[in-house]
Amino acid sequence: MSTRPDLVEQWEPGRSVPVASILGALRRGSGDPTMVVRPNAVWWGVHTPAGPAATWWQVEPAEGGERVILRAYGAGAAWFAGRLPTILGEADSLDGFAAHHEPVKVALRVRQLADWRIPRTGLVITSLVPSILEQKVTGRQAFAGFRHLVRMYGTPVTFDPEALRAAGPQTPAVARLMAAPSAAQWRRIPSWEWLQAGVEPPQSRTVMRALEHADRLEQTSELPIAEAHARLRLVPGIGVWTAAKVAQSAWGDPDAPTFADYHVAKEIGHALLGRDIDDVGMASLLEPYRGHRYRAERLILAAAPRRERHGARMTLPSHLPQRAWR
Repeated sequence: MSTRPDLVEQWEPGRSVPVASILGALRRGSGDPTMVVRPNAVWWGVHTPAGPAATWWQVEPAEGGERVILRAYGAGAAWFAGRLPTILGEADSLDGFAAHHEPVKVALRVRQLADWRIPRTGLVITSLVPSILEQKVTGRQAFAGFRHLVRMYGTPVTFDPEALRAAGPQTPAVARLMAAPSAAQWRRIPSWEWLQAGVEPPQSRTVMRALEHADRLEQTSELPIAEAHARLRLVPGIGVWTAAKVAQSAWGDPDAPTFADYHVAKEIGHALLGRDIDDVGMASLLEPYRGHRYRAERLILAAAPRRERHGARMTLPSHLPQRAWR
């Protein structure tokens, strides 16, 4: 890859742009080998339809708000031309959104939260594969498996010296960033490598089934939201939780709450009622926000105190080498 930007674009929306929280929602754990996040900058290695790219998203003050500068490097850089505002949620409107609970009112008084927007990357496979890996396992197990597979089968990306200097203490991590595998590269991973990464057979089989239809699934980013959900959920093994995870990042869907999650309903219940609830209770609490239920979920969880988590830890699989957990 080139060590000079192949693409430089700027965007000034006349408000704050919390890039770290918008793109940071795509990060798979603090050790994600595809992304480094700092308060006013993000470095992201990603596989686009045009190839792998290194991207540096920098925020600086501007009149009336903030300016975002995107520098992209490599074969996939050109794919980002004209997409900067869309990826950072320009089309995500707060029209019709009203605060019905105190945590939402609190969030809307905090500039970074009020200006947060739902990303729309358009990169379905980029969101789908790691979301499948996170089905019904601990975050630790899923993130470790993703790290292992990206390091083994991903593509190294390269930034210029200015981008590396800007990373400061995180320069070594930025210098080692990778783009996750493309759909074709994911398909070539042998079955034993999935097991070595701690990925259970149900998850790896679902990934492979989804990748048989990678082109049609990528096209969902251009479909109406309801049709996109329906097409994605035709793949056996992809349910409401996985579809929501894709919708929240690839499609920019503000109304895709995280049902069927081990923690989210309990966190919402604790924040609004002071007690745990299930998905039925969460659906009732979020109903006044219909059209913006995912936005409400994020604002509630961001503004409310976190619930204490109790209970035994899940047992980690014995077939995974300890190196993959680091």
